[in-house]
Amino acid sequence: MKREKLLSISLLMFAACMILAHPSKAQDKTDEKQKTMDIYGFIMMDAGYNANQIEPNWYDVVRPTKLPAFKNQYAPDGNFYFSVRQTRLGFKNYFQTPLGELKTQFEFEMFGTGVDAGQTTIRLRHAYAELGKFGVGQYWSPFMDIDVFPNTVEYWGPTGMAFFRNIQVRYMPIQGPTRLTIALERPGASADQGVYASHIELGNVKPKFPVPDLSAEYRQAFKWGYVELAGIVRYMKWEDLDSTGPNLSGDAVGWGLNLSTNINLGKKVVFRGSVLYGEGVENYMNDAPVDVGIKTLAPGSNPPIKGVALPLLGVVSFFDINWNDKFSSSIGYSMIDIHNSNGQEASAFKQGNYAIGNLMWYPVKNAMMGVEFQWGDRHNYTDGWTTSISKVQFSFKYNFSQSFYKNSKD
Repeated sequence: MKREKLLSISLLMFAACMILAHPSKAQDKTDEKQKTMDIYGFIMMDAGYNANQIEPNWYDVVRPTKLPAFKNQYAPDGNFYFSVRQTRLGFKNYFQTPLGELKTQFEFEMFGTGVDAGQTTIRLRHAYAELGKFGVGQYWSPFMDIDVFPNTVEYWGPTGMAFFRNIQVRYMPIQGPTRLTIALERPGASADQGVYASHIELGNVKPKFPVPDLSAEYRQAFKWGYVELAGIVRYMKWEDLDSTGPNLSGDAVGWGLNLSTNINLGKKVVFRGSVLYGEGVENYMNDAPVDVGIKTLAPGSNPPIKGVALPLLGVVSFFDINWNDKFSSSIGYSMIDIHNSNGQEASAFKQGNYAIGNLMWYPVKNAMMGVEFQWGDRHNYTDGWTTSISKVQFSFKYNFSQSFYKNSKD
């Protein structure tokens, strides 16, 4: 009897060892599965009250550049709004190739800008492919740091933050938490003809971008967070196609440095901040005016004016707080300041400020609702005008995602 019992125990031990050494077919199948696609996104509704004025196309955001440049430009005060424009849908695909895994991302949302400003319509966010250390397509510019964006529900985000998805070719020699990225980006700039905008001789001045923008970022990761330094340099030209008057052709070099960080202050608080300074990089900013302004020259100069890259300073400082599994808050401030040229209009944008505080509630998995106070202001160049916006916004959001797999032997 004892011999049979001992034999049974021995057989069980042998079987257990075999199972540990050779996982079951079901386990093998799980290990052999490879992810092929992610479908993800969220449905989001915003509702709020704006006690002041803002350009009607931007009713559901806080953009200091879109606040009135003079009294009652967008009157009347006080409007209630609803919006679903933050709703988003995205697809990520993963393909095995002889050179490694090819990853693609296609993502869009419903927030119209440009010719679709103010509309609820499809807007492309990402159209990007990455293989090994190379990437191509529309993606975050290396000059920006998306991890500085706070946990807020105001869509547009901090005014002093670099924020730009651009078409690019990038090389990533160092990947992971510590990383190095170098990119050639689609060139482009804006120009402000200021008080000379109505002059006929400026009607035929056209921009020219002979080389791409060059950007780079380096992030050093630490146990407490990271520090990142990013930079950009760009060459801008404009040509006067009218040969009958003064030749207003010219060029400028734009450049910028962006120092950013995330710092874990204990287990519940994260500080997100950045300081940016540069010239002629306004179109890489989240909310800024033109890259190039008009500078008037001494009387008798030929030509009497020239274009110059406008210097700027941007600051972001936010604290994200996770009170517990159900509640979180974000509070902070951002600012952008433009060094205007002397040929710009007195009402040209000079400085914008931005501040937010909120309380978010996560009642069940993938669901969020919360309330947020939003404030911003605008200062003009020389006419003394300043104005502000104050909003209270309630937001409701539901995240969804689904991953798909295949057997690696297929």
